[in-house]
Amino acid sequence: MDMEVYFPGNKKVFAKYGDYVIETDQPVRAGGDGTAPAPFDLFMASLATCAGIFVLGFLQQRGLPTEDARVLLHADRDPETHLVKKVSLQIKLAAGFPEKYRDAVIRAADQCSVKRHLDDPPQFDISVAIG
Repeated sequence: MDMEVYFPGNKKVFAKYGDYVIETDQPVRAGGDGTAPAPFDLFMASLATCAGIFVLGFLQQRGLPTEDARVLLHADRDPETHLVKKVSLQIKLAAGFPEKYRDAVIRAADQCSVKRHLDDPPQFDISVAIG
C-alpha cells in the first residue's frame, strides 16, 4: 500500500491513494479552514466504519434488516495527555433483532482489521529524502 501526502495550502493535508484524494484540514480554532475532517477524526472514523462493514456484512448474510442499524463510537480521553484511553462501540439494531445473534454480531464487529492492527501495532520507520 502506497500513499502520497501533499499540502495544498494553509493547514490542509491531502493524501492521494489510487484514484482517490483524501482531504483533511484543521478546525478554524486550530488555524485551519474547517473544510474537511482533521486527520485524527479520519482515524476514529476508520475504526467505526471498519466495525460497521463487518456488522453490515453480518446482517446482510442473514437477511436481517439494515435500515435502522448503526454503530456508535465514543472515545474517552485522558485529561492530562489528551490521548484516547478507551474506545467504545455500540451496535444499534432494529427492534426485534434475534437474541441468538447478539454475541455473534459483536464478534463480527471485533474482526475489524483497523482494531486488530491496534491490538498488534506495526513498527514505524520515518526517514527524510532531500531532492
